[in-house]
Amino acid sequence: MKLKPVSQPRPYLTLTCDHWAELARQRKLALSQETLAGLTAMGDPLNLDDVRQVYLPLTELINVYIANTSSLSAESNQYLGVDEPATPFIIGIAGSVAVGKSTTARLLRELLSVNRQVDLITTDGFLYPNAILEQKGLMERKGFPESYDQAGLLRFVTAVKSGVPEVTSPVYSHLVYDILPDQKITVRRPDILIVEGLNVLQPARPRSSGKMGPAVSDYFDFSVYVDAPEAAIKEWFLDRFRELRSSAFTDPRSYFRQFAHIPDDEALQMAIDIWDTTNGPNLKRNIRPTRNRATVVIGKGPDHNVEWIRIRKI
Repeated sequence: MKLKPVSQPRPYLTLTCDHWAELARQRKLALSQETLAGLTAMGDPLNLDDVRQVYLPLTELINVYIANTSSLSAESNQYLGVDEPATPFIIGIAGSVAVGKSTTARLLRELLSVNRQVDLITTDGFLYPNAILEQKGLMERKGFPESYDQAGLLRFVTAVKSGVPEVTSPVYSHLVYDILPDQKITVRRPDILIVEGLNVLQPARPRSSGKMGPAVSDYFDFSVYVDAPEAAIKEWFLDRFRELRSSAFTDPRSYFRQFAHIPDDEALQMAIDIWDTTNGPNLKRNIRPTRNRATVVIGKGPDHNVEWIRIRKI
């Protein structure tokens, strides 16, 4: 008689989509199709059933973490004999270009905003301006960790988590493909701050002194990594590029207006080259290696549907 092999214990719990959907089946979804349409990114075919089955349970899980973090803060104050106010609950959202992390971030902001102030910032605002990227020879590596003002992003998140009353973040425009120097986003002690970006789960890197400093993710109370097979993400990126050629790229202000008027096959090849030389290597070297640092990993299939959810055990 053969004994069945005992599966190796893992630090994550993996749930099927059906199991996950059952968790919030009785919960009411206060979201209209019209509102959802304004939240989804281009090329992301999300509907209300997807929200109910995937993002509503995720919201409920985050609420569990928020409630217990609040209780822990109160009990710590009581034990220490202090009266420190609670600081914002910070959620990090990571994943590749075109995988759907922006939609996830906007949906969570909407679903978590009941009786709460929820702010959202993207790390694009902390990209170096194009002039500096050109000076540093980094324009072809835009989106790689070294193309960001990591120190500025860390100062921003540290200030928010410290309870500073008012903190500002730079603003990035995807239309002009650069930082808007005269615009800022102001964050005023929200209940929840969502930080969305390619590299938000990066571990700390050695300073010039050789010492290790803190990482942005050290201040996260919860984090989500949106995952999918690379071949699927690449195809979604190319699909989005095709759509943008007939929409945003036609705007006279668009940095990518050059792509709107060249032949289709030439434009597609340029998009493929962008993926193969920038987005693909960045995913392999910098983004996907941070996946296991997330509290929750959302696994999508080639059709955009979520196939599994992985949750780090506590």
